[in-house]
Amino acid sequence: MADPARAAKLAQRIKVVVAEALGRKVKDPRLEGITVTDARVTNDLQHATVYYTVFGDQAVQADAAKGLEKAKGVLRQEVGRNITVRLTPSLEFVADQIPVVASNLEELLREAKKRDAEVAALAAQAKHAGDADPYKSDVAAEVDIDEDDFDEEDLDLSDDGELDEDGHK
Repeated sequence: MADPARAAKLAQRIKVVVAEALGRKVKDPRLEGITVTDARVTNDLQHATVYYTVFGDQAVQADAAKGLEKAKGVLRQEVGRNITVRLTPSLEFVADQIPVVASNLEELLREAKKRDAEVAALAAQAKHAGDADPYKSDVAAEVDIDEDDFDEEDLDLSDDGELDEDGHK
């Protein structure tokens, strides 16, 4: 088994080689709108999965998939020339679902933002169920405390730090 870091480097190199080969070597008009987004290589370096996107409707995407299957041999030959491994990995092309997932996520975010705006509008018009300050009391806020309110027994302010024979103050 090869090192996973080596497999990752090889995958990046395969991605670049396939993208360049699609632009230079392959003359199929069905493959002109393809963008190679990612590549993954197994740890034994025998199989490579290349992810791609094609903008357009289902017919354009199906044509691109057929064109990639037809050009698989030429692309594998080009990968074999440009990488330094003993065996050239087999190539598999998979349509990348990231644009579809991203558009769904954007739609969900738009919906959440719309609902947040509705809740904020309702909150701006809302009134308290009871009084505005439910913790109001009838006691005056500032109460003056006189020295006569305290007895010497209640509060021992003299702390001279002397301990009795039991260790108590």
